[in-house]
Amino acid sequence: MTNRIDYANVSPAGYKALGGLHVSLLNGGLSKDLIYLVYLRVSQINGCAYCIDMHSRDLLKFGVPVDKLVLIPVWRDAGELFSIRERAALAWAETVTNVAETGIPDVDYESAASEFSDKELADLTYAIGLINTFNRLSISFRTPPAAVAEAKSAA
Repeated sequence: MTNRIDYANVSPAGYKALGGLHVSLLNGGLSKDLIYLVYLRVSQINGCAYCIDMHSRDLLKFGVPVDKLVLIPVWRDAGELFSIRERAALAWAETVTNVAETGIPDVDYESAASEFSDKELADLTYAIGLINTFNRLSISFRTPPAAVAEAKSAA
């Protein structure tokens, strides 16, 4: 994968604005673990290697066990490994990310709204929108994952 442009450097104001939303989310009511869990799941859906690599590393740093990390794509089959709140966030992340296919049915909204306050649900949806934006930037401009850079420098 060859990086096309470094979007953060060529358009720093846009990057800073997105970063401001990220900081706002981290200072809101949702746990950091939950936000990054959603970032990872959305990145998996979108196939963003850069973000999958980054947010997997983030979750490992936060102490999320590898056993849980590898089951994120199949969280519905992982039983109680994921909390009710995590399952609600992952389901909401999937339906919002796939909005063109899902149309976000009332049942999906009601399920998420039963677990999160209005502010938390708004913030969760901002987080989903933000990572979808970063996925599109990283995929469009071929941002290489850290693992690729590490492998190149080790060779």
